[in-house]
Order: sequence, then C-alpha cells, then structure tokens
Amino acid sequence: MPDSGDMRDVESTPRQESKVRVIALQPADDAEPQEIVQGFLEALTSDDLGYETARKYLTGDAAKEWDPGESTTVLAEAPTPYTQVTGERPDADKSRYELSGLNVARVDGQHAYRPTSGEYRKTVHLTRVKDTKQWRIDRLPPGVVLGRSDFERNYKSVNKYYFTSAAQSGEPGTVADPVYVRSQVDPVTQVVRDLLKGPTSWLNPVARTSFPSGTALKKGTRALTPDDQNRLVVPLNKKADRVSDSRCREMAAQLLFTLQDYMPTGVDEVELQGSTGAQLCVLLEGEADISAAHGFGKSAAYEYFIDGDHKLVRLSERDPVTTPTAVPGALGEGEKQLRSAAVSRDEDRAAGVSADGRDLYVAPLTAGGTLADPALRSAGATAKDRLTTPSWDGRGDLWVADRDPKNPRLLVLADGMGEPLEVRTPNLDGRIEAVRVAADGVRVALILESEGKRALYIGRIERDADAESTTVSIVELRSVTPDPEDVTAMSWAGDSQLVVVGREPGRVQQMRYVRVDGSPTPGSGPSALTGVEEIAASEDESQPLVAHSADGIVRLSPGAQWQTVVKEGSAPVYPG
Repeated sequence: MPDSGDMRDVESTPRQESKVRVIALQPADDAEPQEIVQGFLEALTSDDLGYETARKYLTGDAAKEWDPGESTTVLAEAPTPYTQVTGERPDADKSRYELSGLNVARVDGQHAYRPTSGEYRKTVHLTRVKDTKQWRIDRLPPGVVLGRSDFERNYKSVNKYYFTSAAQSGEPGTVADPVYVRSQVDPVTQVVRDLLKGPTSWLNPVARTSFPSGTALKKGTRALTPDDQNRLVVPLNKKADRVSDSRCREMAAQLLFTLQDYMPTGVDEVELQGSTGAQLCVLLEGEADISAAHGFGKSAAYEYFIDGDHKLVRLSERDPVTTPTAVPGALGEGEKQLRSAAVSRDEDRAAGVSADGRDLYVAPLTAGGTLADPALRSAGATAKDRLTTPSWDGRGDLWVADRDPKNPRLLVLADGMGEPLEVRTPNLDGRIEAVRVAADGVRVALILESEGKRALYIGRIERDADAESTTVSIVELRSVTPDPEDVTAMSWAGDSQLVVVGREPGRVQQMRYVRVDGSPTPGSGPSALTGVEEIAASEDESQPLVAHSADGIVRLSPGAQWQTVVKEGSAPVYPG
C-alpha cells in the first residue's frame, strides 16, 4: 500500500460477461489410450455442431453407431477415467477405461431433464486401428456424459408451448414444456425442431400441438435466424401444406410463445411456409394472444392476505401507500374468522378456510350478501389435521386437501361449488400438506410429508369425463427438490418455475427458485428473509414476492429489498 502522494481518480472498466467457447482438439498422432479418452471427454464439452471432432476419437464403425442425441448424462464433476489394460503384453492392442462419477441428472432423447442420483460407472473400450496403428475408441457409453459446470455452460432451458384444456374464457390455454438445448450450437433451429416434435412424454397426455403429425422443417433447411426486422421464416415439409388459416395461426402462435421464452427480445413476426415455398400464414407478436390465452390469469390486480382480525384483505401494487383494504363481500367483513384463502384467477370469487381449519367457504367478491353454508367440512381432530390452503385452477375449479389422518383426501369442486369430487392419487407417498394448481390446469405442485420430512412434487392432472361421471387423477408425481431438503412453503412463480422455502439438514432456512423438471435456475434466489412461514408469487414474474415472515407481511419487488407491509397478517396469496 502506498504511504505518500496525492489521491487520484482511477477509471475502471466494468467486467464484461462473455460466453466461454470451447474448441475441441483433434487426437494427436500416436496418442496413448488415456489421452484418447481424455480428449474425447473434452470434445463432448465443445461447441461442435454434430460433435465432428469427438467422432474423430472413435473407430469408423463406432462413429457411425454413436448417437450423441440419445441422452446427456450430467455428473457432479467431469467424469474420471480409470485405466484397466486388457492385455498382458506392453504392446497390447486393446485397452479399457472405466468412467466414474456421481449422477446429477439425465437429459433424454426428447431433451427433457430429470434429476438422478447414485454412482455412475461406464466402460470405454479402445483398440488399435490396423491401418494407422492409432488408438481409437470402439465401444463407449450411450449419448454424452459431462460434468455439471460444463452442462450449465453449454445448455439452456427453454419452454416449448402447447395447447391444453380451455380456460374460463373458453379459449385454448397454453402449457409450458421445458427442454434443454445446446445454447451455442444453432439454438433457434434446435428450439423449432423440438417444438415440431410435439410435447415430451410426461406432458403429452394432457397437451396438444396444432402442427400436423409428422410436421418437420423442410429438408435442406439451414440455420434459422431472425432477419434484421426480427422476422423469422420457418419452411415446413408437406405435412403442413394443407392446414387451414386458423390452424396455421395457432402453429405460428406456438412458435412465437416459445421463441419469446428463449430469446430476450423474442421474435416480432413469424412466417410459415409450405414445402413449395408458398406462404401459409404470417403472425405478428401482438396477434399471438388472439389465438390462445397464453399465461391466462397472470394480470393480477391485487395481492391478498389474512389480516390481524382474520379477514381477507387485498393490496394493490400500484398503491404507493401500500395500505391493505378489506375485500368486498362476506369474507372481507369478518363474519367468519379465516386462517387462509384463495382468490379465483378472474378475481370475482374467493374461498376461505375457517380459523380452526374445519370449514371451507366460497363467496363472491362483491358487496352485500351473506355467507352461505360451508362448501366442505373436515372431520380432523385438530387444526393441523384439517383443510389446507385452497387453490383455483385456470378452469375455475377449486382444489383443497383434507389432512384428516382417518380420511386424507385431495378434493376438487367444479367451478368452486357443488359436491366435492375426490381426486384419485395413486402411488401417493405421504400426506398432502400444501396444494397449488398451475394456471394451465394440468399441473399441480404438492408438498408431501412422510416420516417427518416434507418434499415438493409435481404431478400431472388427468380428467376423464363421460355422460355419467367425471374422474380426476394426479399421476406421475416426480420430486423437484433434493432429498435432504425439508420444504415448508412454495408457490408457482412462472410458467415452469416455483419459489420454494426449505431447509437442508444443519443449514439455515433458504428461499430459491426451482424448475418443474427439477433443474437448477441460473443466478441467485430471492434475498434472504428470516422466519418465512408462507410465500406467494405470481406467474407474472414482474410482480413482487409476498411472504409471511417474522416481520409480518412483507413483499419484495424486482430490484428492491424486502419491505414490511403490515406487522400482523398471514397466508399471502395471488389469484390462483
């Protein structure tokens, strides 16, 4: 440190965030088996379009048979090769290496992510090529294997969009289907190809695409890139030649929604062309919402919570004074004390659970009128064994779980009224402690408690209706949080993202974002907050988080710090 002289301003250049590109090296002449294996593994992390350099480490037959698109195995660290020479002579012409590591995830052939665990052990076999006497790999594990840091650098999550059951407005709604694409290898073309292939297998039973079966990019199509007017032309094969104009516009809307999710600026215009190059249709960004209710229920006018007098109140983000006011109608008048509530996505109705957790009331958010009899009553012996916070889906149906140990049930009330229908929950491992239905109405987030631990699961909602009855089921539940984490609260926070409050053994409580496929989200989570008991977020990611913490009801606007709204209050919710 200097100890004399005057002080002067020093200009500094802000650090620029730049993407690191990895250029794969070809195998060196006379490379030893270990160098071949290590060079191949490094080539898998490169930006080669078709893994051309990685294939040069393989024999001719192995290069033809190897399909890198079959799967991507993600390990905690880059795979470690251990040698196992198969010959006894020093000049043996065969060698074997075992790759090892700890499994983190697997991305399948549809590019869908799934967390995994346990040890990874696979064998790579090498041989000397007769003609060149060079070592090459002749047998190898399927797909691609790489470490987590290389995966996060090379791949990006993108939501493909498909159509699902009608929203309250009667329009088809959209549902997000997250997949991973290589972010620096012709990503727009990859995204479009993935969209055309249809929904991933998990979502397929409840989603549809407007692209005719077999639709693909026209043969010979080069890299797709928006032009200088931010317009994208997508040439399709013969399968799309005879679509109607309305169906074509739905196809274009799917493309616009998907590309808006992938690209920061989205695409302003999409033109679809048939196999002859003739224009099928053109759709502008502002017209896409006419074809489908994309993100229906997002434009919440208010945030809601239960105040210190156990009444339902609301808060407008546009109110600079941030003064909560009672909602119009019986639930805001204090006729019944409440402990939790849910507001319909159109903000016309609300459902409230009584302070003791026994009764569920549904009432319009309009002045006047009296509170009707409970729509549902739990027989649980204690408050914690009764009703959970309810949740409205995009169809206008109301969901709630009854935690009565003698008769635990997940129930749905069609249009928020009538006889509660018990939802079938095969293979459910644990008691439902919280339920939140996504705006699309086909995915549900559940906190399940088993053996004193709470974990977060995502399930698919399937409905089967005939002339006599309707059956609703939750199927293919999958965990989206690490096994050791004890989840205490959660809320949907985007089309395919949730905000989760939890605690790992020996660690302080933390709040973070997770995707519905269990993959990590880039960047840090919300700023720290102590004693969080409940959390609420909007599917519109520009709206603030609202939490019930040790400081009362607090909220976090984008780019700001947590601010206290009121000292007394609980159960914050957005519509939904």
